Amino acid sequence: MTMENHSIDIDNANRHDKQVFAAAYSAWTDWGELRRKRRRSKDFTYGSQWGDVVTTPDGSRCTEHQQLLAHGHEPLTNNVIRRLVRSAVGRFRNMVTIGEERRDAIDELDSRALEEFLISGCCLQRIGIDNDGEPMVENLNVNRFFSNVMEDVHCRDCKIVGYLHNMNVGELIRLLARGDRSRATRIRSIYSNIEPHTAGLPSIGADAECSGDFFTASHGQVRAVEVWTLELSEVLECHDRATAQLYVCDTSRQHGIDAENARRQAAGIDIIDARWGIEEAWHCRWFAPDGHCLAHYTSPYGHGSHPFAIKLYPLTDGEVHSFVEDVIDQQKYINRLITLIDRVMGASAKGVLLFPDAALPDGFTWDDLKRIWRSTDGILPYTDGCCTHLPQQVSTNNTGIGAFELLSLQMRLMEEISGMGSVLQGNNNGSRQGAQLYERQVENATIALSDIFETFNTFRRHRDQKLRTTLPPQP
Repeated sequence: MTMENHSIDIDNANRHDKQVFAAAYSAWTDWGELRRKRRRSKDFTYGSQWGDVVTTPDGSRCTEHQQLLAHGHEPLTNNVIRRLVRSAVGRFRNMVTIGEERRDAIDELDSRALEEFLISGCCLQRIGIDNDGEPMVENLNVNRFFSNVMEDVHCRDCKIVGYLHNMNVGELIRLLARGDRSRATRIRSIYSNIEPHTAGLPSIGADAECSGDFFTASHGQVRAVEVWTLELSEVLECHDRATAQLYVCDTSRQHGIDAENARRQAAGIDIIDARWGIEEAWHCRWFAPDGHCLAHYTSPYGHGSHPFAIKLYPLTDGEVHSFVEDVIDQQKYINRLITLIDRVMGASAKGVLLFPDAALPDGFTWDDLKRIWRSTDGILPYTDGCCTHLPQQVSTNNTGIGAFELLSLQMRLMEEISGMGSVLQGNNNGSRQGAQLYERQVENATIALSDIFETFNTFRRHRDQKLRTTLPPQP
């Protein structure tokens, strides 16, 4: 990510900057419940499905995994959610390939954004300008994004939005100083008193957000807070009659306009008509974690807005509920059933030999008996008439308790609730059916997911529109 070409003003945090920083922290806190739900949905998607906290009979609190281990049982997982998510992303990739010209870089970003959308119900991307001056797109981490509480499905009621950046001081200076040595010195001075967080460095492939909060970056980097606010300000709406030019300027230029008009009147030239008004504009501020304002500028983009593309689903009364959230309960019951079946099968008698003591022949030991019993062609003699009971094998099947039927029912319910039937998951429903019939089945099955796909495509169209208007208009 690079900073767009604009003027930057670095000064001490004034009262308004402090208010903006406090509002940003409050907005990040408001996203706490969504982050918690997203973390749970992510755990279930990627196989950590026994982490819910339960209360034991003695009143203590522990995870379901710990509770089962304490009773000597091994928790088993049959991760159906992961397959559903992969199938939905695969169906989207197939639709994109068929329906439009492929854009490999954007399609890959969108595929990962859709996976996040299915897990958390959030689509978040940032549209910026790269080092070559071209528009660029990057996916954002939900854990570091924040905004005010929104209820409009198009997020038009967004008033504050921002992102927590993790970077080293050198990257931050290159981003904000823009070749000004005094600015670079000030930024380095501010961060000289802020120790980077070095504990709990994640390994490759681990959760990169396992540490860090609003004020602290993770894995040895420093925190920078990017905050965008929609603000009202007094402006002068000007019409230069001499050049037929319309423009808007700050009210501080009123004195200069009055002086220019006096000069023009004396020279018989058309004056500048200036009318007071109120303008709504997006402002960006960068903060250090101690509240120092590092940069402040108005939106430099052609669209005049913030650089984020946002879609939250479904935003009924402002609530966010994801695709994965709907099937977590079914996934938990599936895991409980396969764990129960494993426990029952482990406790069943399997090929136990009942051999009377008196029937053991002279000269035979129990080890001899076990060795002969295990062999496929062994002959096991016994003393006839020594007892009333003959040796017999006991093998019971205690799994006929309806668990398999319940498991089959839960698998079907999982498909019905998620809308991801066997056809969408790529299962073969019979080799004799024609291709046209199969395609019709796929089309009908996709109806259940059409709302999710169309919502995501609406997000993509909004993103593309912002992408096209990112660069400021050429003079």
